[in-house]
Amino acid sequence: MQSWALGFAALAAALHLLFFLMESVLFDRPAVQRRFGVAPTEADAVRPWALNQGFYNLFLSLAVIIGIGLWLTGRTHSGQAVVLTGCMVMLGAGIVLACTDRRMRRAAAIQAVPPLLAVLLLVSG
Repeated sequence: MQSWALGFAALAAALHLLFFLMESVLFDRPAVQRRFGVAPTEADAVRPWALNQGFYNLFLSLAVIIGIGLWLTGRTHSGQAVVLTGCMVMLGAGIVLACTDRRMRRAAAIQAVPPLLAVLLLVSG
């Protein structure tokens, strides 16, 4: 059960690394802007927010990765706590996204389901 939890947590971290790349590194690309529903004429105004959000996702994914590392190197309780906290924040952000804009429900599910599964497995096992 714990290996599944680690797997879903790692998937959540990987997705948030991808979000970082899209929001902070690749945001100038029209295809990325379309993915976020941003018109090219709005990109300059949104870019600072996207950059900040991207780094938020980077740091959040790094926290989960560090938690997994702690867990795998024998610091089980502290690793679980860090992974659980990071995944709960990811889950919460996905819920907020789903509630904010119905058009973003698919994106919210992509963001929220892996950490949700990790949290459920962590608290049940």
